Amino acid sequence: MSVRKGGEFYRQQWFILLVVMAAMAAVTGIVNPKFFSQRNLVNILEQISVLGLVASGATILMISGNFDISVGSNIGLAACCMAILMKQEAPTWLAAAAGVAVSVVCCLFVGANAIAFKVPSFIISLACIGIFRGTSLALTGGSIQTIYGKFEYLGAARFLDGSLPLIFIVSVAGYLVMHFILSRTRLGRRVYAIGSNPNAAYLSGIAIVRNKLAFFLINGVLVGVAAAMLLSRVGAVQPATGAGMEIKALGAVVIGGTPMTGGKGSIIGTFCGVLLMGVISNVLNMLQVNPYFQEITFGLLIIISLAISWLSLKLQRLA
Repeated sequence: MSVRKGGEFYRQQWFILLVVMAAMAAVTGIVNPKFFSQRNLVNILEQISVLGLVASGATILMISGNFDISVGSNIGLAACCMAILMKQEAPTWLAAAAGVAVSVVCCLFVGANAIAFKVPSFIISLACIGIFRGTSLALTGGSIQTIYGKFEYLGAARFLDGSLPLIFIVSVAGYLVMHFILSRTRLGRRVYAIGSNPNAAYLSGIAIVRNKLAFFLINGVLVGVAAAMLLSRVGAVQPATGAGMEIKALGAVVIGGTPMTGGKGSIIGTFCGVLLMGVISNVLNMLQVNPYFQEITFGLLIIISLAISWLSLKLQRLA
């Protein structure tokens, strides 16, 4: 039995991703030794921190069979609200809390409308991209909101002689909380049950509407904290801030082994997917690859991950 479990372990998609990352890091380190410098490794951790929280929220939604592609616009709106409040001399903690609340309301708006009108959340969130971004434009007049160092601690603080960014610690905390929810709580079991077969989940006594709203609420909290981290790290925001973040987050979740059909997935897979995207981006920069080709690489990576997931499913059915 131990041999069979070992085989299953080595076939896990997240383990394959770790092997790929190790190989890429080794080759890049030989070509450019600066890859393993403390400054570069810290840069990778900072780059993946915001994406990690967004991807964690996307994980619980995708496993439950839902999608929210408005999170990029959500981040822009929440960050703009935070910056406006800070510029008006509101306490930073209050402005950050208000921004998180905005994200929660936005995500609940997507989930509630999807449930009320019985349409895929993907469609509602597609419409909400314009709503959230338009609101950001109306609030800011389309101008950049700079906070002039009023909220820099979260994005600038580092520990262990500057080798461990605080925002990465926050991101890891998000992963751990999501892992606990998915693996140790009733809510987590309901995520998989609803994603696998919502009709069967309903017949077994699971409150579908209430639990789906809980999933979107959790996603909203994570997106809001990600917006605060991004504002603190950059120090300025505009309505377009966060654009494209939703595609990278969904891509990281898919790369980590969560199928688009829902019902399966793990937070460790998402972590490895986010880390792989960060490493690839850094490697391509280190090797001075044209930035335009980076977008092509990420797209191909997502397609390859989907192909691997499809092949894995086919092999399981044949077995």
